[in-house]
Amino acid sequence: MNNYLTTEAINKLKEEIEHRKVVTRWEINKDLKEARAQGDLSENYEYKAAKRDRAHNESRIRYLERMIRTAKIIKDTTAEKQVGIGKFVYINFLDENEIEKFEIVTTIEADPANNKISIESPLGSAIYKHTTGDQVNIKSPEGTYSVRIENIEKAHC
Repeated sequence: MNNYLTTEAINKLKEEIEHRKVVTRWEINKDLKEARAQGDLSENYEYKAAKRDRAHNESRIRYLERMIRTAKIIKDTTAEKQVGIGKFVYINFLDENEIEKFEIVTTIEADPANNKISIESPLGSAIYKHTTGDQVNIKSPEGTYSVRIENIEKAHC
């Protein structure tokens, strides 16, 4: 599976990898050394916690490296008034007549709880490259629903 990422998103991932390899690894190794010095490792909670943290950190590094390796680099080629990456979109959910504001982001930046939707999500992919006033039908696992794009704004970076 490819991950659609911008160059900026890839750079953020590389920064996190570097931080985890240099800073986090050092902190965990220090914690392990201190826990080992306490003696009996079979009943040493700090030692087990540090080992768990080390495993989590190494797993995250592998995950981020795989994300970069499988990434498909994309650039936002949408016009100013089209839905695209890095833009805020005001969407009217027609069944409920409720307007919500979403930020369109790449896979790695998606955070639905904070209204950051990926262009790979059902809603994001359906509205991508549409313009203000367009009505779009969304096919999701919960069923089909209709939305209307009320406004599009460039994100302030």
